[in-house]
Amino acid sequence: MVSKHRLKLTLLFILSLVVFSWCILYSFALNRTDMRLCFLNSFSATPSVSLTQQKLSHNKYTAGPHLIEDVMLVEPKPNGRSIIFHETSCPGEKYLSNEQNLANVPINMVHLTAREACAIESAALHNPGFNIFVLFASAAYRNDNNTPPVIEAILSYPNVHLRNLNIWAYAAGTPMYQWLKEGSLFRSRYVLSHLSDFLRYLTLWRWGGTYLDMDVVVLRSLEELPPNYTGAESNTHLAAGVMNFSPVDFGHEIAEKCLRDFLINYDGSDWGNNGPGVITRVMNDVCKTANIELMMDTKRCMGFHIMPREAFYAIPWMNWEHFFEAQYLTETLELLKNSYVAHVWNKHSKKRHIKVGSNAAYGILAEKHCPKVYAAAGEYF
Repeated sequence: MVSKHRLKLTLLFILSLVVFSWCILYSFALNRTDMRLCFLNSFSATPSVSLTQQKLSHNKYTAGPHLIEDVMLVEPKPNGRSIIFHETSCPGEKYLSNEQNLANVPINMVHLTAREACAIESAALHNPGFNIFVLFASAAYRNDNNTPPVIEAILSYPNVHLRNLNIWAYAAGTPMYQWLKEGSLFRSRYVLSHLSDFLRYLTLWRWGGTYLDMDVVVLRSLEELPPNYTGAESNTHLAAGVMNFSPVDFGHEIAEKCLRDFLINYDGSDWGNNGPGVITRVMNDVCKTANIELMMDTKRCMGFHIMPREAFYAIPWMNWEHFFEAQYLTETLELLKNSYVAHVWNKHSKKRHIKVGSNAAYGILAEKHCPKVYAAAGEYF
């Protein structure tokens, strides 16, 4: 009798745990933001679009807010002599967990932080022969009569182009479209990060050219670098923050390999697997080695260039604070003296601000390489 009573209690306890767990999961599912709604353009016929957005003009020549042009529909388009940035944030995210709020989502006016704008200006300043594209994954609007100072600063360069990017149309006709429709991306633990990974490889497959992360400062021209390169971040991994693929032939073949690897090995629970993991695995296969030092033999890698760490990642992520503390100024600038790009590791540094005019390496670099944005940044950069 005692054993039967214990068995009943055990079964009751297990059943209670199952019910409790189901309730927690159901509650989570009800309250989880559907991030797909961030990336439905205002001209899509969908109830997720606010009434405010529907009433706004799409004509850029009409006074007031207007949608910026779609990269697929206007000229110039990116090509092998372009530098491309992606802006993949979801400004209306806080409204999306409650259906009643969907009609009140404010329009997404073009916004960039001073640091993001610095990356763009530095690219435009040092590469006048390249077109610089900034692609917004969440449909963005501009008001020509009320442009933020840092946006005005970058648009003073004739080679800077702001464009919307409809991720569904962008992926259509590519190996990524069906995967995107199936929704794995939006079940990721790191949706916005993995969207950025998805887009960088798709962009390089579609157009070729140079992809740059938004948390960089370009220190010198990239125009004379040979096509088809990425950079080593450490002794074991390549990084995906600076990549160049030619739009045809071998470069396009590498881009195709990256898309295939992304689809086969995608893991929504691993932050780095779908970005640096992709290019590392692909080049391990192309170069027939996982040894980063051996990869720097261009012949071994069939003409693909693995740039040494000092080219793009001279300051490793664990030393990101060296960009922000005056005591490391001389050391940091010395390490960057042969670099093409300074990478400031936004994942770690985004909450750290510096006072404009301070003697920190990031400020010194910004003043020299993105002077208009730095002057427009205000008190803090």
